[in-house]
Formats: sequence, C-alpha cells, structure tokens
Amino acid sequence: MKTLVLNVDRDDDFGRKTKIKSPIIGIKDNIDAANKLGQADPEDSDVNATFAAISTYKKIKDEKKDVEIATICGNISVGFKSDEILAEQLESVIEKTGVDNVILITDGAEDEYILPIIQSRIKITSVNRVSVKQSKELEDTYYRILKILDDEKVQKQFFLPIALVLIVWAFFVLLNIAASGFGAILLTLGLYLLVRVFRWERKLEIVWDDFKSGFLTGKLSIYTYVVALVVIIAFVFVAYYNTDFEEPQLLQVLSFINKIIWGFVIAGIIAVFGRAVDIHVKDQKKPLNYWIAPFSFLASGFIVFAVSGALYSALRNWPDSFNVVPFYSINFIGFTIAGIMMGLIGAIIYRYIKEVHPVEENEIEKKANTAKDN
Repeated sequence: MKTLVLNVDRDDDFGRKTKIKSPIIGIKDNIDAANKLGQADPEDSDVNATFAAISTYKKIKDEKKDVEIATICGNISVGFKSDEILAEQLESVIEKTGVDNVILITDGAEDEYILPIIQSRIKITSVNRVSVKQSKELEDTYYRILKILDDEKVQKQFFLPIALVLIVWAFFVLLNIAASGFGAILLTLGLYLLVRVFRWERKLEIVWDDFKSGFLTGKLSIYTYVVALVVIIAFVFVAYYNTDFEEPQLLQVLSFINKIIWGFVIAGIIAVFGRAVDIHVKDQKKPLNYWIAPFSFLASGFIVFAVSGALYSALRNWPDSFNVVPFYSINFIGFTIAGIMMGLIGAIIYRYIKEVHPVEENEIEKKANTAKDN
C-alpha cells in the first residue's frame, strides 16, 4: 500500500510568489519549492505546511514504508475555479504516483472546503493541521470573519447601510452643506430600517426591475415617474425656502405641508397618466380604474391644503389663543367642499366602472368565442 503525503495550497501562493508550476511531486522538488517560498514570503503559512509535509514524509520513509509527497495548488480566485484546478491536479498526482491513501497536510484555515474534494477521489487516513503557534487563534478568527462577511445576507445587512451613509454624507459634503448631512443620514438609515422591518425588499426589487426594463421597452411610465420625482423635489425646495424657521416647529410643519401638497398631487397625476398609457398601449387593456386616481389625488390635495392652512392660521397665537375664524373662511369651506366633491365624483366613477366594465369584458369574450366557432 502506497501513501501520499499531500500538501494543499488553495490560493496558489507557490505559483504567484515563486512561479513554480504545480503539481509539485517528489521530495526534492518540494524542498526546493518550500525554500523558494520561504525566501519570497517568510510569513506565509504555506511554508510551514510544506515543511510539515516534508517532515511527515521523512518519518514514514524511515519506517521503510512506500510513500510519496506532492503539493497541489489552486488559484488566487478561491472558490469554484480554485477547487476545479485542485481536483484536476489531485487526479493527475494519483495517476502518476499510483497511491492508495492520503495523509493530508494543511494550514488549518480551509480544511472543510478541501476535504470533500479529496475524499471523493481517494481514501484519507490522516489530517495534519499546521499553524504557527503564536497565530493559530488569530488565523482561525480571521478566516471565520472572512467566511461570515462573504455571506450575501450579511453583506446586505452590514455593508449596505454603511454604503448608504457614506454616499449620502459625500453628496452633502460635495454640495458644501455638510451640516445638513447628519439629518440626511438619519433619514436614510430610518428609511432603510423601515424597509427591513416591513420586508419591502422584494417590492423595491420588483420596482427597480420594472424601471430598468422600461428603458428597453419604451414604457412612458418610466419617464413620467422621473418627471413626477422632479416635481416633488422642486416643491420640497420651494416649500423649504418659503418656510419661516423662526416660528414654532408645529407652525413650520403646517406651513411646509401646505406648500408641498400640490407637488404631490401634480406628481401623482403625472405618474398615473404614464401608467394608464402603458396599460392601454402595451398591454392592450382599458385602464378604466386609473380614471379614479386623479380625483383621489385632487380630493386629498384640496382637503389637506384647506386643513393645513386653517390650522396654521388658527395656531398663530398658540398657546395664548386658538382662532377658529379660519375654519369659517371662504377658502377653507370652498377647498373642503371641492375636495369632497372630487372624492364623490371618483366614487361614482368607480361604481360605474365596476358595473360596466365586466359587461364589456363578457361581450369581448363572447365575440372571441363566436369567431373561433366560425
């Protein structure tokens, strides 16, 4: 029975640092390779593993047993490519040496990846893990951390918020408004945590995929969404610069809402228009339900505008007094009635669509069936 003392260099330090081609078979070639790698990088753990393999080979040789030694190397791109190369080299070594079993020598860092590759091709009788005594715990911790950070879930949970914070901070620094960057970072992290808590990741992924495909298929909604976003941003800046920040915070919020609400209404109508056109042109369907959305946006806009404006005027002298006169003004009553009327019109249209639309679909289906029968 012939034994192979096998040393494994998964990331190909021998090839990269000494230009030695693998597999390295034979005691003389392995000693030369270990010396060259030790001179090139004395701190490399593969040097210790190779000398451990040489020492093991000599002990078995002294016992008058049939033994061979070999070193196989993978690739710097540790993973599938590296393991594929290791498997090919192992099969080549087994064929050339005619061995029956293996004593595996490793640096102890990635045994769990290497063992299945070897076990699927030859019997392993022993495993010798070699580490520099002073750095064994540190090395094990290092590879554990690398393995954890290589997990896609950990990357999304750990690196994504850090990346978002860095991007937002850099953006505000470039705009020379770093003082506002901290607030923007808190807002970004808050939105990220909100997405995580409500598990909206999949929905956002669908929206992003739809956005990308829209440019390839020529969907109008993609452009109307962009225009809607620009409108909202423009209204945010206008509302921000027209808000008196010397007033109490509640009045600031009411004033900001009063000035920004029509931006959301306009943006919503634009976005709905683009979506309705896509459904009609691309999907060959009648977007009847989308007739309701503009009325809903307008109803919300009129009511929020009226309430926020009246509350702002009523609380001007708070806490000394609360002025109810703004709630009897023509503006408040007019905008409120307009909002209610818009909502009522939307409800009537929705009821009409619910009653008429199924009838139209049934007629279309009947015509299609008649055409097939003819």
